[in-house]
Amino acid sequence: MLKSRTFGERVFDTVNISMLAIIGLVMFFPFYYIVAVSFTSYEEFVQSDLILWPKTWVLDAYQFIFNSKEFIRSIGVTVYVTIVGTLFNLLMTSTMAYSLTRRIWGQRFYLFLVLFTFIFGAGLIPTYLVVKATGLIDSYWSLIIPGAISSFILIVMRQFFLSIPEELIEAAYIDGGNELQIFTRIIVPLSKPALAAFGLFYAVGHWNAYFSAILYLNDPTKWTVQVVLRQIVILNDATNTLASATREAARSAHLPPPETVGMAAILLATVPILVVYPFLQKHFAKGVMLGSVKG
Repeated sequence: MLKSRTFGERVFDTVNISMLAIIGLVMFFPFYYIVAVSFTSYEEFVQSDLILWPKTWVLDAYQFIFNSKEFIRSIGVTVYVTIVGTLFNLLMTSTMAYSLTRRIWGQRFYLFLVLFTFIFGAGLIPTYLVVKATGLIDSYWSLIIPGAISSFILIVMRQFFLSIPEELIEAAYIDGGNELQIFTRIIVPLSKPALAAFGLFYAVGHWNAYFSAILYLNDPTKWTVQVVLRQIVILNDATNTLASATREAARSAHLPPPETVGMAAILLATVPILVVYPFLQKHFAKGVMLGSVKG
């Protein structure tokens, strides 16, 4: 028999739901404002102080952006770095995490090194000097290799591998499997939730990479979308950053306001991650619970 809730419990639930709804609306409003401003016409933007619903929905800012070879190129660069970087991260992290679960010489020492880097970082200048000495300046690999392995993710993934029954690995040894076969045919298939969760963490990090791109990429044609967004939004320099779009739009009566161009660029840079997440949501929900329950 279900126990009826008391008056205090009902009040608590009502207040709790109301507060969560208010917080949700507060967090949703900036995204909605970006969408509304990005579709606002030049005349309405100039005349209005606050735009909550455009009277006329136009695509001027989006046409301006898509006429720009610079922005399209930056999207392509970011997609390339995100895909290659995420696969490289997962490969390096999973193989090292698995090796630290095996009985190898110096295992405790290697694990200590991982924990040491988790607590103490090398610093900006030493990292830059290493990247420069290895010839990675102005290379996309400068955005991938320095952060190839996250210490935190490696430790959690190692714990996940340790939770896999040892009997499965021993049975594979008896059947004549080597370490590579065991890793690819047993460990990886059983680790899809972990790989999906950590892959999403790595992918979001690569997609939002900004400071490292400014630091290591001197050629503007190699800029990621976040660097281009900085030029557009923070420096309010859409016309100079999106040069090819400027030449096309110069033939019209006026250019879209830099603010609407910036909002449209932010939206276009955010949508890809929002589109990818639903496909990984099932595995991601399982992956974030790693290590929370034992037994």
